[in-house]
Amino acid sequence: MSRIRILQVEDSPLDAELILTELQADGIDYDVRLVDDEPAYLQALERFRPDIVLSDLSMPGFSGQRALELLQDHGAGIPFIYVSATLGEEAAVEALREGATDYILKQNPARLASAVRRALREAEEQRARAYAEAELIRVQRFESLAMLAGGLSHDLRNLLQPLLLAGDSLLDYQDDPRLARLGALVRDCGRRGIEMVQSMLSFARGARRAEQVRARALVDALALLLQGSVPRSVHLDIEVADAELAFEGNHTELQQCLLNLCLNAIQAMPQGGVLRVVTSRVHLDGGFFEDGEEALPGDFARLSVTDTGQGMSEEVRKRLFEPFFTTKEGGTGLGLLSCRRIVASHGGVMRLDSILGEGSCFDIYIPLTRPVVDASERGEVDAGLHGNAEHVLLVVEEAGQLTLLTDTLDTWGYEVHASQSGTAALQWIEACGLPDLVVMDGDMSLFSSERTLAALSEYGYHNGVLMLCRADDPPHAGLLPIPGQLRRLDKPVSTRALLQAVRESLRADAAKQHRHRDAF
Repeated sequence: MSRIRILQVEDSPLDAELILTELQADGIDYDVRLVDDEPAYLQALERFRPDIVLSDLSMPGFSGQRALELLQDHGAGIPFIYVSATLGEEAAVEALREGATDYILKQNPARLASAVRRALREAEEQRARAYAEAELIRVQRFESLAMLAGGLSHDLRNLLQPLLLAGDSLLDYQDDPRLARLGALVRDCGRRGIEMVQSMLSFARGARRAEQVRARALVDALALLLQGSVPRSVHLDIEVADAELAFEGNHTELQQCLLNLCLNAIQAMPQGGVLRVVTSRVHLDGGFFEDGEEALPGDFARLSVTDTGQGMSEEVRKRLFEPFFTTKEGGTGLGLLSCRRIVASHGGVMRLDSILGEGSCFDIYIPLTRPVVDASERGEVDAGLHGNAEHVLLVVEEAGQLTLLTDTLDTWGYEVHASQSGTAALQWIEACGLPDLVVMDGDMSLFSSERTLAALSEYGYHNGVLMLCRADDPPHAGLLPIPGQLRRLDKPVSTRALLQAVRESLRADAAKQHRHRDAF
């Protein structure tokens, strides 16, 4: 048993010494605070923070019953043991009924040490159960959040889809710089909105996948999550030194890590201050790494969280990553340990710089990979993606998306036949024949995509199908009865992604037909 803090409520110094002698004889290591009145008792509860209270029953001007009542109001789950010479059997039963942990007679203190050990053990088990119950409630709350996020993300992505396509369409008006700038703004706002929606959904569901993490998207999503948590007295300052900074990692875990550091920083500034989140690219040499860390000199992404709060003492800094060590009321002592685990899983390291009374700075260093920049993000669409008047059957229920997708494909040289339902698409096929390609929304309610594709197969359609799907939709492979090539596109789809998928599907169909002719 580690060293414990004992708050002793006793008006007789001699009796107090005899009680402590009993604990010493049993090898219990302790610090003690002796009080015999209510003001001193309340002060000790706040400042001494005892692990256990040993109290006499009756004292001049104070009583054990009152001490127990005040302890219960304090609400810390601290065990309370009566040690008295006057406690009769009925009084003892009543004391236990009122919430006392145990009672010991001064005339027979031999059971005191074992009672103290048992009380502390049971208190620790009770705290563990309470923590487990709180964690269960938190998990259930996040499960509900995940369900809500899934539904909201679907609706928001449908709302944001037109911004991507409309922005790309406006960019075609290069002879009007104002329209081109407006197109870039609309497209970038749509893309940023999509990234935030996906980040919230990924965070709520606890996704764990390796991906290309963009520093700007990471801190933009963090800022969104912090809304409502940053008090008016705290100024949030976010700086992204390199807009194209990207690295291999897990967006969800890093977002959780940064969120934890930011919330800790906010709590360290009860009177207000500045919270800064900065991303930058740095080069680290071998001398930067400490003993026990793998020395991998090279380029790193640095994610910094800085506050102007209370700072930390040397003693706190030394224990900061100890399991269950915390300086916060109700803290678990696992947050920073979890952050360090996340950073280590990315092959990175953490550094802390803190000055008592001035603030703290946590730096996270993640090894860099070469950033991947989508050509569509630079406003570029390859001229080779133009169509040759191929017939594309487009089936989308939502009218706004259907119009924008139709205009986009039409602008790039395709003959588009737009249908707002599966039944309308089949009626067009009966009247006009089979198309060269089908582009279909995977989330249709009036006549489902599965039923539409089954009907297409019956009509003899064997070419490719582009299925517009939500990112979290299950794969359709094996579920849709069509012999052609099925390819999914995650919604919302950019102009470049759509045109490239259309060209690749048409080329694949042409190659298949060529092989078929050669076979005969």
